[in-house]
Amino acid sequence: MREHLAVGQGVRLLVLSLLVGLSGGCGAGERQAGRLHIDGSSTVYPITEAVVERFEAERRGVHVAVGVSGTGGGFKKFCAGEAEVADASRRMKASELVRCRENGVDPVEFPIALDGLSVVVNPANDFVSCLTVGELKRVWEPGSTINSWSQLRSDWPDIEISLFGPGTDSGSFDYFTEKIVGEEDASRPDFAASEDDNVLVHGVSGDRGALGYFGHAYYVESSGMLKLVSVDAGSGCVLPTAETIANGTYEPLTRTLFLYVDRLALEHEDVLSFIRFYMANAGQLASDVGYVPFPPEHYEEVLSEIG
Repeated sequence: MREHLAVGQGVRLLVLSLLVGLSGGCGAGERQAGRLHIDGSSTVYPITEAVVERFEAERRGVHVAVGVSGTGGGFKKFCAGEAEVADASRRMKASELVRCRENGVDPVEFPIALDGLSVVVNPANDFVSCLTVGELKRVWEPGSTINSWSQLRSDWPDIEISLFGPGTDSGSFDYFTEKIVGEEDASRPDFAASEDDNVLVHGVSGDRGALGYFGHAYYVESSGMLKLVSVDAGSGCVLPTAETIANGTYEPLTRTLFLYVDRLALEHEDVLSFIRFYMANAGQLASDVGYVPFPPEHYEEVLSEIG
């Protein structure tokens, strides 16, 4: 079963099963009306930032603060009751759900868009256009001794590979290691890591031998500074585009992006109005920043369910 929900394949709203039958709780702490705190994924951040900017312009009197601690870091704050909303580039783990429930936080999951985790090199790199999943694994797996492009393919130049990737609190790190290396969190440690994808963009753009990966929106925003690399999972080289991400052919790096909200927080009108606004605008704004929206009926069904 694929991890993502491909556009045009009859999206089943994951949120529906979570909106029904959740146990009550007292919550992790009191919240201040008119103030929302969101934290989590740097991948989802561009969508959330665009939503918040439009929301605050239209709904004066409600302030939304957005942090970028990475998906794992965002879940820690969310489950501790320090944020009403978590941005996530992967699904919540069972251990994180347990932690939330122990603190009286009931997560409600909203799939908001699709992303194609993008592999990039420096634009001065004129020899790499496609990498196989096997080659990516050889570079990134624990204990890897691949330090030069010539070690990967003998006809490539002897240029040192500089690696850039999301930090260990990032959902992108979790997803990439699971899909490429074959085991979540299994990675060589000697790479420049950051939960801020803009840092990775500038790192790759400033080093001729660089190789990195991050959410597709960051490539779209900085395409003039980067070179996008195709990925071959066994059926030929495929670039991440709106079409290949939507139809699921950009494998294995197509994934679903999520928003998590505390069910108890949804009882507050300011939080509920923000989530309604988010889902009403997520499709268009996801597309605007470089991600792939679900069909309109996905967002319409969510809106009808949350009322």
